[in-house]
Amino acid sequence: MSDSVRIKWFERPSAYEPIWQAMRDFTEQRGPETADEIWLVEHTPVYTQGQAGKPEHLLNPGGIPVVQTDRGGQITYHGPGQLMVYCLFDLRRVGLYVKEYVRLLEEAVIACLTHFGVEGACCKPGAPGVYVPQGVASQELAKISALGIKIRNGRSYHGLALNIGMDLSPFSGINPCGYEGLQTTDMRSQGVVVPMDEVAQYLYSYLSQAIAQRSQVAAA
Repeated sequence: MSDSVRIKWFERPSAYEPIWQAMRDFTEQRGPETADEIWLVEHTPVYTQGQAGKPEHLLNPGGIPVVQTDRGGQITYHGPGQLMVYCLFDLRRVGLYVKEYVRLLEEAVIACLTHFGVEGACCKPGAPGVYVPQGVASQELAKISALGIKIRNGRSYHGLALNIGMDLSPFSGINPCGYEGLQTTDMRSQGVVVPMDEVAQYLYSYLSQAIAQRSQVAAA
């Protein structure tokens, strides 16, 4: 078993469906010794509807395509300026339960945002993802990162989306993640402008180190 997590950057921006198919193919074909991988992607504009998605949460897609996908969760938007971190992990091999894995993804995003100077990043009970205050002293939270995962035979694919510096207006065409009136934001709107490559490298390092540590524990 390899203790290293491989990193793979895709052409930016990339269409959603070929990447989705590649994730499924990788997961179906991998064996017990296949190294885990993290895929870093920036997509062309697309709405993706998760397995729990309801048609009524698609309000006004305009000319943006809608793809019914196999990840968990409801509808969300992907587009330029948003970093996709697709985690192709053998969770069974490293001894991670699904709830632990979701928490790891959230912790990675919170650590990343804190590292780059975004304040107040947190989770909401019962609403996976990462949120930040809408303003100084505000009690209202806006979503900055969404999670959507699929587990097949103990192996994960899909992952997380982090809004870095993007056109947020397409989120108004949906109820993001199935929540009416949910506000969305990005790092730029929070006053933090940072190259996507730097954010990607931080998240890759955090997640790959966490998986390596779990591998060592599982092998002990």
